Amino acid sequence: MRRLDARLAALAMLSPAQLRDEWARLYESAAPRLSPDLLKLGIAYRLQDQAGKGLAASALRQLRSGGAPPPPAREPVTLRPGTELVRTWHGRTLRVSVEDKGFRFEGRRYASLTAIAREITGAAWSGPRFFGLTKAREVAHG
Repeated sequence: MRRLDARLAALAMLSPAQLRDEWARLYESAAPRLSPDLLKLGIAYRLQDQAGKGLAASALRQLRSGGAPPPPAREPVTLRPGTELVRTWHGRTLRVSVEDKGFRFEGRRYASLTAIAREITGAAWSGPRFFGLTKAREVAHG
């Protein structure tokens, strides 16, 4: 482990030409046109991989299969016409009525809740999330 740590630390001292040479030695191919920082990251990854500290087998399988697994499908939210959605935003009570083909907010018809959420907040919000119909997706932190 000490040897690996020393090799990783030594990468900071290499010139761009030396980094390209090290890349070619480790990957057995010419270095791609990357910044020195990205070359260092690629070299560091390869050194750790060779030392048995690379990606977990499950991560490798996932990468080989095309990337991240799709998120689980959500059941679509079904709202019946006549339903009223109520939300308080910045001290203001907002009411949206569900109609046969869309929604009504403050006398105007909208095709989606997202359009209403954008109108209210001035930002790109998920309409169903803004009105509490869905929760935020959980994000894995590594």
